[in-house]
Amino acid sequence: MRSELFSAENLEKESAQPGLRLQNHKLLKAELNGEFMARVGSMVAYQGQVNFEALGSGGIGKFLKQKLTGEGVPLMRVSGRGDVFLAENAADIHLIDLEHGDGLSINGANVLAFDSTLNYDIKLVKGVGMASNAGLFNCVFSGAGRIAVTTKGTPVVLTVDQPTYVDPQAAICWSASLQTGYHRAEQMGLGTLLGRSTGERFTMSFAGQGFVVVQPSEEPPGGLAGAAQGQQQSGGLLGNLLGD
Repeated sequence: MRSELFSAENLEKESAQPGLRLQNHKLLKAELNGEFMARVGSMVAYQGQVNFEALGSGGIGKFLKQKLTGEGVPLMRVSGRGDVFLAENAADIHLIDLEHGDGLSINGANVLAFDSTLNYDIKLVKGVGMASNAGLFNCVFSGAGRIAVTTKGTPVVLTVDQPTYVDPQAAICWSASLQTGYHRAEQMGLGTLLGRSTGERFTMSFAGQGFVVVQPSEEPPGGLAGAAQGQQQSGGLLGNLLGD
């Protein structure tokens, strides 16, 4: 049997080291000898002895925060020995290696998989009075390990060494140490009063030292309705859970 389908670039990539790696820019391969965490429903194929265990958001604290805020990552624990392939609606996949002392704030909708050695929590995006791509809350990862994130299209990574502004619906993730806020980009004038708009009324601002990953696609805000509803239902519990 002959076909370009069977060319070397489409054959399974093998490695002697376990862990998360790219099969191609839309498929993640996990060479499994232990466990890792993945988004529920992201598995497209696997070989070997592999178990899948639903975790909700990863613990009762994160489960409550997800219910209150509408944010989080619906997780499953993948364990055993074998090869597991993951994807998310043919989105582009990128790998980020975190080291001790690093922190990454990321839209939960863009988390595909991560090493179980990493910690994550759902935290308020400080200084933000409107909804980012992830809503008012983001997932913050820390520790040492690898995480796979998705984007729609090839992103740009902006180094924040001067005031930086990003469309809130295109911001995927950023250094957790950055200070965030909102900036009014569109100037008030006669056109605004007449109902005209540039479509760029507000941008998300970043200050400090770090980076911001921006995708070439503007997703509708996710989680804002959940956050508003959760805040109305939770009262003081939301503040106690989210703390800082």
